[in-house]
Amino acid sequence: MKNLVIVESPAKAKTIEKYLGKDFHVLSSVGHIRSIVKKTKDGTPPIDVANDFFAIYEVDPEKKKVITELKKNVKAVGKENVWLATDEDREGEAIAWHLCKVLDLPIETTKRIVFHEITKDAITNAIKNPRTVDMNLVQAQQARQILDRLVGFELSPVVWQKVPGGKSAGRVQSPAVRLLVEREREIMKFEGNSQFKVTAIFIHDNQEFKAELNQKFDTEEAANEFLNSLKPAEFIVSDISKTPGTRNPAAPFTTSTLQQEANSKLGFSSKATMASAQKLYQDGKITYMRTDSVNLSGQAIAAATDFIKRLYGPDYSTVRKFKTKSASAQEAHEAIRPTDITLETASNNSYDQKLYDLIRRRTLASQMSPAKLEKTTITIDIQGQITRSSLRQRAKSLRLTDFCAFTVAIKMSFCRSYSLAMKSILTILRLVKHLHDRQLATLKAR
Repeated sequence: MKNLVIVESPAKAKTIEKYLGKDFHVLSSVGHIRSIVKKTKDGTPPIDVANDFFAIYEVDPEKKKVITELKKNVKAVGKENVWLATDEDREGEAIAWHLCKVLDLPIETTKRIVFHEITKDAITNAIKNPRTVDMNLVQAQQARQILDRLVGFELSPVVWQKVPGGKSAGRVQSPAVRLLVEREREIMKFEGNSQFKVTAIFIHDNQEFKAELNQKFDTEEAANEFLNSLKPAEFIVSDISKTPGTRNPAAPFTTSTLQQEANSKLGFSSKATMASAQKLYQDGKITYMRTDSVNLSGQAIAAATDFIKRLYGPDYSTVRKFKTKSASAQEAHEAIRPTDITLETASNNSYDQKLYDLIRRRTLASQMSPAKLEKTTITIDIQGQITRSSLRQRAKSLRLTDFCAFTVAIKMSFCRSYSLAMKSILTILRLVKHLHDRQLATLKAR
């Protein structure tokens, strides 16, 4: 053993050691090793607010054995042969800094390596391009931790007393609750002009579909009067127009969009999604799962393009480079993607495999040609009524499946078509009036 590599997770250690070979020994810190003390021996505050928020740290009791083992191995290889390979985020950088402090490693010269995926190429490339600990990231993590201590530790007991079953309060929960309260108050104070819409539900060839009236009513009385006038009316298809359209695929997953899609499509909670993603990352199946970037590396794009062309042909391939819409995105990593796009089965665990399949489909879909749609607008005349009115039904049907073949995000409304013909007389099931306030809807959606 000539070199010691320290990672965060024990699960990654064996895989990385296998890639690095016999000259490297890989050990784990098992996450964080130090935290801010709760109380000091001399009674001084753990965080000195007056002295640039200087914090006093202590080794976590459950990590003392881990530290003893790490110190023993550092002594065996020498400080100059230690590599810190914690995750490339604020928490990972802080762990690397704490390791330097506890193991007495020089911060200015200790080799720090990072990688976005656990593959042999990525690990080898990281070893060839070491850097040192990024103190800007360390200080960013310290600021977050100190805010948690100063705000959360003071507010949480108040929440426990005032709110039944109250949870903790801190730098995230407190401003989030304030935002929600302010928005709700804004909605409650809002005064707008509401209108009533009328929607008809028809049945034709055992298929139900909705159509909306092409006018709105300012009062409920006017809407009811209109509905009563429809009792003797017939509903006849007067026009069917079809126009071509396209639908572009969504960007590859960020942490946030992965959690949303996994909840929507698989019913996974955020915690379950991140647990499965962590396993897939540690097994070398996907890239790092904590990211706000939608970018793919050139190598990943080339691999996806080659796979799509071989499987479907060149017409189905469209190279795309996505840009995040968030001004605050750090984009320190790639988007979440498979490390090997050709790999279909990544885990024997059904939950992990479902999540991997979701990630793989989204990645492939992002590099495929737009789905070609046919937009159909059906105009339905209301006959036998004093005032001439019409209803409209809009539907979209897929003409060419392109990226839809690899995404589970296609809704049924995009895949439905109706066998209606001109002059068809429709059977109405029911008519519905509902209040609509576009301004309020927009306010709530902000």
